[in-house]
Amino acid sequence: MELIETTKKIEIDLGDVSLNGILTIPENVRGIVVFSHGSGSSHLSPRNNFVAKLINKKRFGTLLFDLLTEKEDTVYENRFDIVLLTERLIRVTQWLKNNYSTLTINDIGYFVQVQEVHQL
Repeated sequence: MELIETTKKIEIDLGDVSLNGILTIPENVRGIVVFSHGSGSSHLSPRNNFVAKLINKKRFGTLLFDLLTEKEDTVYENRFDIVLLTERLIRVTQWLKNNYSTLTINDIGYFVQVQEVHQL
């Protein structure tokens, strides 16, 4: 039996900023996993899209999105602004809870990739 799902590129409008993402909702969705991307990676990452597809096969939706806009990511300090990044994740979670496509999904999990930082 083929898995029926809806996948679409989206802009998450948070009022003062719009963030790019990819939202996939399988048929009979059981929950959703949010992939938040900071610096060095984007919602288009082949590795994370591969992982997301595996999760989708288990009937979990996925939202892959960038925490920063392209312009914001050019400011090095933004990549480590924990308050900004945390606020974005909270606001995107609120967006998910109020979005028509995801309104009935109560279970939300988070997949956060952290890259190791080396000081020279």
